[in-house]
Amino acid sequence: MQQKIYLDNGSTSFPKAPGVGQAMCSYIENVGVNISRGGYESAYSAAQVVMETREMLCQLFQGPDAKNVIFTNNVTASLNVLLKGYLKAGDHVLTSSMEHNAVMRPLVQLQKQGVSFDRIPCDEQTGELRLDQLEGMIRPNTRAVVMTHASNVCGTLMPIQQVGEICQKHGLMFFVDAAQTAGVFPIHMKDMHIDALAFTGHKSLLGPQGIGGFVLTDALAQQVNPLLSGGTGSMSDSEEVPSFLPDRFEPGTMNLPGIFGLHASLSWLMQDGKMQEIHGHEMALCQTLLEGFHAIQGVRVVGTDDLAKRGPVVSIDCLDQDNGEIAFLLEEQFGVMTRCGLHCAPSAHKTLGTFPQGTIRFVPGHATTLQEVQEAVQGVRKLVEK
Repeated sequence: MQQKIYLDNGSTSFPKAPGVGQAMCSYIENVGVNISRGGYESAYSAAQVVMETREMLCQLFQGPDAKNVIFTNNVTASLNVLLKGYLKAGDHVLTSSMEHNAVMRPLVQLQKQGVSFDRIPCDEQTGELRLDQLEGMIRPNTRAVVMTHASNVCGTLMPIQQVGEICQKHGLMFFVDAAQTAGVFPIHMKDMHIDALAFTGHKSLLGPQGIGGFVLTDALAQQVNPLLSGGTGSMSDSEEVPSFLPDRFEPGTMNLPGIFGLHASLSWLMQDGKMQEIHGHEMALCQTLLEGFHAIQGVRVVGTDDLAKRGPVVSIDCLDQDNGEIAFLLEEQFGVMTRCGLHCAPSAHKTLGTFPQGTIRFVPGHATTLQEVQEAVQGVRKLVEK
């Protein structure tokens, strides 16, 4: 049987953290109850796991309070709640030119409802934000900046700390998409002046698909109109949406199997030194990929070579061949699984000059070995030189 080398951790991490599957199975087979509804011991016990998960996420991101951790299905759902609940006709928002469609599609929808937006330019080779242009783009009606923490196309980090300071200076809300960084890069909401942080459980948090969320400040919470409303198990005598957190943004039955799985992954990930260990491992593999691809004639590596300014997401463009064919042959002949195309981020590819052909993306994970990334590089070399 041919080996399988999984290098698509930018889409979803695999394998998950130890214990994730067992925790989800245990909930379904041994617990199975809802929370905030039943007045019995197993419901209280399940609610405790949910609260512990909120507390771990609050600690991980240095958020305001555990009650300010709101569960959704994923980053996309979180960004839709935040953007569509906060922005109104006549408002203006700034974003980067490197954004995923999880940001761009809601903004384009809102544009048709009277909200305007501008893209802060980024470098054509590295994808780095041109920070010096940000303040000049702020208008009297600018209300927020929304930005990815790291590009899902090329791994380039955005200067979140500096952007947060500019937002605070001008009284703007700052929304951060942490899809590619939560779990491997330190995020401190207060120090970085982040008003809302959107995260997903299935990438570097090493949890299951279908569970994510956002963390927001109390001040912002009252300015965001809930996108969904319904039963919460609280204030059942009223037909109004609860004003308090987390109930204000969590109507309906929660994804409890997903939260139990995320609880297990966070428990493993937040052991002393574990995240730093994983970060160091993945960045070492990233360096191997960068050096290997740069040495292949006919391959362009997009994004910065400065490891201090990037995450372990590496994209290449095979200049004289079809990227899709190379990606197909990589898996067929070498067992290397990647993602090829535009990665739901056409704006980023237009910035980097890789639109419409896209790139082949390689993203190692916590379980990827040095030998596996070396074999991936050799596979590309053989196919391109052939």
